[in-house]
Amino acid sequence: MKPPGWRAVPHRALVPGTPVRVTLKQDQGTDVTQEGIVAERLTRGDHPRGVKVRLEDGRVGRVVCVVKP
Repeated sequence: MKPPGWRAVPHRALVPGTPVRVTLKQDQGTDVTQEGIVAERLTRGDHPRGVKVRLEDGRVGRVVCVVKP
């Protein structure tokens, strides 16, 4: 189940400093998402469930969408 507003985000669009909305591991299967800034991209390429990233505060999740500043 994908959260509302989910859009496939290409991995090359996710550079450090990009504001994103992610689903954390414990929240998968729910509509709960968190906002943060990308610190590091953990997935090497595009992924059907979303690219996995580490946020600046250390949380890890799959990108749901890019947040417009």
